Amino acid sequence: MTTSDVILDRLTGLHPKLIDLSLGRTFTLLERLGNPHLRVAPVFHVAGTNGKGSTCAYLRAMLEAQGLGVHSYISPHLVRFHERIRLAGYPAAGTRSANISEPELVALLDECERANAGDQITFFEITTVAAFLAFARHRADALILETGLGGDFDSTNVIERPAVTIITPIDLDHQEFLGNGLAEIAAVKAGILKPGTPGVIGPQQEAALAVIEERAADIGAPLFIHGRDFMVFEEQGRLIYQDEGGLLDLPLPRLVGRHQIDNAGTAIAALRAASHFELSEDAIECGLREVEWPARMQRLTRGPLVERLPEGAELWLDGGHNPAGGRAVAHALADLDQRVERPLVMICGMLTTKDAAGYFSNFTGLARHVETIAIPGEKASFTAAALASCAAGAGLSAHAASSVSDALDKALRASTAQPPRVLICGSLYLAGQVLRDHG
Repeated sequence: MTTSDVILDRLTGLHPKLIDLSLGRTFTLLERLGNPHLRVAPVFHVAGTNGKGSTCAYLRAMLEAQGLGVHSYISPHLVRFHERIRLAGYPAAGTRSANISEPELVALLDECERANAGDQITFFEITTVAAFLAFARHRADALILETGLGGDFDSTNVIERPAVTIITPIDLDHQEFLGNGLAEIAAVKAGILKPGTPGVIGPQQEAALAVIEERAADIGAPLFIHGRDFMVFEEQGRLIYQDEGGLLDLPLPRLVGRHQIDNAGTAIAALRAASHFELSEDAIECGLREVEWPARMQRLTRGPLVERLPEGAELWLDGGHNPAGGRAVAHALADLDQRVERPLVMICGMLTTKDAAGYFSNFTGLARHVETIAIPGEKASFTAAALASCAAGAGLSAHAASSVSDALDKALRASTAQPPRVLICGSLYLAGQVLRDHG
């Protein structure tokens, strides 16, 4: 029997480029399959550089806490492709959403491959079409749709009238595809805004916000902007959210880091802006408490790596891979250190397309030591030696290791005086391998 892995591997050969931002091929295949994207549940369309996945996770948790059925589409996956396509369950009936099953995924991919008939199409485009097929064939109250790299020419941007569009913080990343400057990248991300559809805008740098506001004015998209139309902050161990509809006094999110307060607030604003939905305060509270999002400041509490830690040591996993993501993680670790002081040791692997020096610069004065590794199986990975050089250039003590296991041994030996706080970081690809092989 053909497996999804076999088909997915075959689909990577349908286009000479891994990424070729365009909507034409996606529209063509959707039309051959009866335009399933026109038959999906109301859409929360999410773009941005950082915080997209966490914001999607909050949306799903809150909507499900209200008893609604929620589909979701994310990328990339951590361990298996099936994570990208999550199909609705109905909590009131005792079921919650779950990753697509192997038999259904195989059938969908086969159907899309046959309809495509060998035409050029990228992996992301054809698998996004497969996701739309799945979402059209299963009942749901909402669809949370995360863009890939872009916005205007992203394959998810075939939805003409989403319930709400959301743009999380924009920063420098994927410049080879989106442009070198913040304004250029923001112009691409702002492509998801639609006439008459509310756009909820998370915290932005001034240059990015100016571009977003200009695009919204040009097309007639009403905006709800963080810091102007809604505010969210921590006060006395609580999350305080406020907009023109009133104030909510809520528990802090389950996800770690002060940046998660902003992500949660953006999700709440989106739910309040979408006319299709009216969530109770209890559902919002429940979503904040129950939200799950692996590899985003996730503390690992079991598995072979954890078993090797001395008493009192901690092991954390984060897939952030750009300077802004590193800054958020560094702030979160500094907050943890204020509560319980631990020497910080990093185990890092990263792709050569990322700004490693910019990432490491956030940890100067915070991390005692960095062990660097090459990400197994990733051709675009920094070598351990090259990445150690980047860390050293940012003023960090760094050495190369041969594997995660070797790096952990060295990290523990470097922290004999006090149990360390160990952070595995730098790449979602590395995070996925850790969860698969050591989780």
